[in-house]
Amino acid sequence: MKSEEFATALMLHRILIICSLFWSAAANSSLFTLHSSLIQAQSFVLETKSDTLHVLVLTTDSTVSRWQLPYPVYQFTTGDVDGDGSTDALVGVEKATRYYPMGRRLFIFKNYKGHVRPLWMGSKLGGTLCDFRFIDGRVRSLETSTNGLYAVAEYEWAGFGLRFVRFLVKGASLETARQYFGGS
Repeated sequence: MKSEEFATALMLHRILIICSLFWSAAANSSLFTLHSSLIQAQSFVLETKSDTLHVLVLTTDSTVSRWQLPYPVYQFTTGDVDGDGSTDALVGVEKATRYYPMGRRLFIFKNYKGHVRPLWMGSKLGGTLCDFRFIDGRVRSLETSTNGLYAVAEYEWAGFGLRFVRFLVKGASLETARQYFGGS
């Protein structure tokens, strides 16, 4: 009887070792990481405190993270800008930069381990930014130039910042540009 108990204990011990090796490998694999990131719910919202103070709030299953934006905000939307499967926040702010006077800028934020972190804080696109949208995985912009004509351009994520993809229209009136800007 003791030999049967020993054999059973040995078999259980081997099963535990095999299971622990499997779980250790699974916990370190990108497949496990991808799966766990997909099941975590998250949302970005923009809270308005005053005309010139907004707070971007990221809420996940286990955390709440805030990022203060001490600027007027003219646009807010969300989408997966960088293609990593996680929703990013696109915030249009009005602020001056070192080389450009007061104007509209595009800031993109991401969820980094449950915290709001900047992905890109752009000072300029091709022309003077009037407005933007996020459509079909791209940032669509309504821009004007020094000659008073308008363009609608599309940009995509390129590792660090946005890369120009194409013009939908350029050298157009505001009315024509708005038609391209709003459509798909």
